Amino acid sequence: QVQLVESGGGLVQAGGSLRLSCAASGSIFNGNSVAWYRQAPGKQRELVAVITSGGITNYPDSVKGRFTISRDSAKNTMYLQMSSLKPEDTAVYYCNFFPPRRIGPTNEYWGQGTQVTVSS
Repeated sequence: QVQLVESGGGLVQAGGSLRLSCAASGSIFNGNSVAWYRQAPGKQRELVAVITSGGITNYPDSVKGRFTISRDSAKNTMYLQMSSLKPEDTAVYYCNFFPPRRIGPTNEYWGQGTQVTVSS
């Protein structure tokens, strides 16, 4: 079972930037779309960025123009560059396939994620 480990979160002021990383335990990008998701307190998990196996990216309007998803196949790592952060971007951020799959040794859909907190 592939493992995905998120990192790079933290506390940042509104207008600031962060880059999240997602390290995979193996090669996952060939033939697969991968994505970043987030879940804010009291809200449902939502998709924030997708990159297909062909490199096509897609974003919801809420982050379009501010977030950029990318991947490094040689490092089995994907990234989420976030800029012009807003308090409403505060959430736990997760990486997974698109659509999501069970991952890791616990065979759950979601790992620990990485917390992003944007202060106003």
